[in-house]
Amino acid sequence: MNWIILIVAGLFEVAFAFCLGKAKTTTGNEMYLWYVGFLVALTISMGLLIKATQTLPIGTAYAVWTGIGAVGTVLVGIFVFKEPATFLRLLFITTLIGSVIGLKAVSH
Repeated sequence: MNWIILIVAGLFEVAFAFCLGKAKTTTGNEMYLWYVGFLVALTISMGLLIKATQTLPIGTAYAVWTGIGAVGTVLVGIFVFKEPATFLRLLFITTLIGSVIGLKAVSH
């Protein structure tokens, strides 16, 4: 169950990065709404990370959380913000995914 909580926490990390990206491209009240979304997603993500680390090793949980956030944020950047999807970028994201899976596999 705590692995699911950790995955959801990682997805909220992607959400707060997305909100930052959207806030950067807007102005006025819309920008402030994106910043509010950032704060909400950040709070939920951190709260779920805290919950997950009550039973999971902190080093593994944090690495998986940041890995999900990093991979998800790069994918959002590519698909939503039209950032380049170069071969090397995709190669390193693939190795990061493999590392996250490996950490999950060797954790008790």
